[in-house]
Amino acid sequence: MSTFRGYIGTYTKGDSKGVYTFTLDSTSGELKGLEAVAELKDPTYVTVSSDGTRLYSVMKDGEAGGVSAFDINEESGALTLLNKEITPDGGPCHVSVNSKRSRLLSANYHSGRITAFDLEENGSIKQTASTAQHEGAGPNEERQEKAHAHFAGFTPDEKYVVAVDLGTDEVILYKIDNGKLTRHFVHETAPGAGPRHIAFHPTEPYAYIMTELSNEVIAVRYDHVPGSLEEVQVVSTLPEGYEDDSIGSAIHLTKDGRFLYVANRGHNSMASFSVNPYSGELSFVEHVSTEGDWPRDFHLDPSEEFLVASNQESSNLSVYARNKENGKLSLVNANIPVPHPVCVTFAQT
Repeated sequence: MSTFRGYIGTYTKGDSKGVYTFTLDSTSGELKGLEAVAELKDPTYVTVSSDGTRLYSVMKDGEAGGVSAFDINEESGALTLLNKEITPDGGPCHVSVNSKRSRLLSANYHSGRITAFDLEENGSIKQTASTAQHEGAGPNEERQEKAHAHFAGFTPDEKYVVAVDLGTDEVILYKIDNGKLTRHFVHETAPGAGPRHIAFHPTEPYAYIMTELSNEVIAVRYDHVPGSLEEVQVVSTLPEGYEDDSIGSAIHLTKDGRFLYVANRGHNSMASFSVNPYSGELSFVEHVSTEGDWPRDFHLDPSEEFLVASNQESSNLSVYARNKENGKLSLVNANIPVPHPVCVTFAQT
């Protein structure tokens, strides 16, 4: 395949209209064909189903919010709304779908709640199946005054739902019993770490938690039999001696599990690490500038030859070529204007 279809979720302030699409040339790294394909309020996180036929987005609707389902036109990338499901607790910040395309999860930062929805065969969203309300607080009085669910996804075996809560310093594993979320295991991070997202190794029993408040990656061992997480290592994602303000954002592993990438907002950088497949431990590779302000998200293209990063406050995308042998990134283009981009993803896997 010579081009890959991508999508961008944004904050709809200024000139932003909602969800945008683009194509990426997998040979040159040229990004083109940028256009709005769905007018939606604050679709700040989007995800695509495993078969590339449906896109799901978080959204706001007045004081309420929820999730939206779209059909993807394979040729043009256009989106056709299937339906919306509105919940009373405001707009969520994260959404994910399982590999069987039968269940959707959302995480709501403001309410501290995760929600599971069943999906119809055509990809549309059924009414709420189950919710789980997080409770508690952390030592950071400004950011951890209550629970703030920031991620809801699935373990690689999809035996458990995994939720990450920035406010309570917890990563929680849930079972779904008879359609209902049941708390199974809680991993507590260091107080004040503010965990944000988690990424699982594709083949080995490890996962990596990106913290927002402490700007660290926590490597953990995932044991699927009892359903547990055990800390292995904690590494900073910032240069030694850096003391200015910065908070962590996105985290992704390569398909071969050899390299891990994270983004730092404030330091405005990507940090890359090599992964020891036997111990799960990380070794630092490099920092590169995101060539913009406030890198909220990034994603590897399906070939993993390129990485696309979104700079929210400077309203631009940056594209990097990736060396698959050493994991290092080389800037291709940082002058791609997109209004207030937040999330980047691709239709293919």
